[in-house]
Amino acid sequence: MAYGVQPPAFRVPDETRPGTVTLLVSDLARSLDYYEQILGLRTLERSGGAAVVGAGVRPLLSLMDGAGGPISRRAPRLGLYHFALLVPDRAFLGRLLLHLETLGQTVASADHAVSEALYLWDPDGLGIEVYADRPREEWRTSGGELFMTTEPLNVMGLLDAAGPSDWSGLPAGTRMGHIHLHVGDLPQAEAFYHTGLGLDKVVWSYPGALFLSAGGYHHHLAVNTWAGNAPPRAATEAGLVEWELRVPSADAMSAAGNSLAAAGATVETDADSVVALDPWGTRVRIRAGID
Repeated sequence: MAYGVQPPAFRVPDETRPGTVTLLVSDLARSLDYYEQILGLRTLERSGGAAVVGAGVRPLLSLMDGAGGPISRRAPRLGLYHFALLVPDRAFLGRLLLHLETLGQTVASADHAVSEALYLWDPDGLGIEVYADRPREEWRTSGGELFMTTEPLNVMGLLDAAGPSDWSGLPAGTRMGHIHLHVGDLPQAEAFYHTGLGLDKVVWSYPGALFLSAGGYHHHLAVNTWAGNAPPRAATEAGLVEWELRVPSADAMSAAGNSLAAAGATVETDADSVVALDPWGTRVRIRAGID
């Protein structure tokens, strides 16, 4: 790899990537309406106070009813900053932007050099990114790390890329691209996610943040300290319950769990996964099998 820093011992396989994200929401019906009507996902399963939504047949979000109420974006919690849905190309991203503008939705945007991104907030104030990658041959490096930035998005160019096709929801090729977390301390986060879990450091000079990945991707996980001294999410607050990291084999799953335990993390093993808590109580579930 021409950029980045590999972990000192265990390293997750290159095929590793995020899977389903589990959220606690304050009103399941309201959340389903948002994710279906605004984002164009579809409900794949629903039972009692829980539902799974996705694109095509791929599950992306598991929603659990029962939070006490939405959180304020002005009062962040350690844990979820946003989850990020990766669409196959910028034409789909352009059609989403046109759809959101037609609905009068509040949308933020950014050009990150490696990708173009739209940002939204669900009814509970939980952050969402939807983005399209630029081709890898266009990614740049600087000082041994991948170059990422935050610049204004060329909105008109993105709308032009949408073409004449009508909006029909997020396409079946959409997947969970990355997770971005508020943490309390970057060195502790590095010890857990880089040294323990085995992700490569890819970008480390971005102010207050660290970006990590498998296989040279720009990031499957980002952590930041932008929330300052914010508390962790209370168990009854809307937010991230856990996020899933998919590895290609049971051996890799076990090795990741052993590496985390050796780094001092709290690790539990069940029938088909390994679960670890980061220093701020965010749960990552490591599971074998990549779709």
